[in-house]
Amino acid sequence: MSTAAVIHRVPAPALFVVAGVCQYVGAALAVGLFPLMPPHTVAWLRALVCAVVLLALVRPWRQRWTRPMLRETALFGVVLVAMNMLFYVAIDYLPLGAAVAVEFAGPVAVAAWGSRSVRARLSIGLAAFGVLAISLVGLRWDAAGPTTGLLLGLGCALAAGAAWGLYMVLGGRIVAQRDGLASLAVGTAIASLAFAPIGAPWAGPVLSLPVLGVAVAVGVLSSVIPYVLDQVTLKRLGTSTFALLNALLPASATVIGLIALAQRPSAGELLGLVAISAAVALSSSRRTTPLAPDAV
Repeated sequence: MSTAAVIHRVPAPALFVVAGVCQYVGAALAVGLFPLMPPHTVAWLRALVCAVVLLALVRPWRQRWTRPMLRETALFGVVLVAMNMLFYVAIDYLPLGAAVAVEFAGPVAVAAWGSRSVRARLSIGLAAFGVLAISLVGLRWDAAGPTTGLLLGLGCALAAGAAWGLYMVLGGRIVAQRDGLASLAVGTAIASLAFAPIGAPWAGPVLSLPVLGVAVAVGVLSSVIPYVLDQVTLKRLGTSTFALLNALLPASATVIGLIALAQRPSAGELLGLVAISAAVALSSSRRTTPLAPDAV
């Protein structure tokens, strides 16, 4: 039985769960590389691995590309890789679940943008409350050591969320016009080249085979598998249901962080996570169609 046939037999919600678990297992593996190289370099390696694998699988050169298409795809790729770099810096200072939850404020804002409905206002309010609960109550500001790291982590998580919002807008335009996976392959490849000057100089440890193996696993688990599976679940579930299931992702990240990184969430983090998950669920009906899952 072919891989496509196997995927077709699996229920769409189960595929979504598999994609989400892969994303956060990949993020946990990425944290393990941070002592060897800067977080932004790990994110760059993730993008490079993703580009190589998707180019081999999709072979986008068989399609016709115009200059406007390439410009839009390149911008999309740069936003995507920048988003992941910011997120990796964030999880260097914040617990994985907290960083994912704070980052979700960006997509919630995009989904509610321009709406004056009670649902949209409530989703924005819940997202803001969740960010504040995590930032002011959930994080351990009284712990020993400087607070600049927490501030940097929060800033990068919020910036990653803003980039995620832009990514959704660009991705929605692209997926409505042409093959999403081909655009992901080309955009990520262009962005990998563009960010090479700030990513490659610190990538020396990847020359070790064990480190290279982990870096490849990060790229495949965090990018390739979720991107491919989410193309399937989007078609089978529809945008609204797909977006609604995204409300489960902050909780999934918290569980993975607890199991893989021993990051025990505080009461404030859990309160913020619940509020932001509720905001994602409320905003699902207005969400822009994503090209791929998210920044993690």
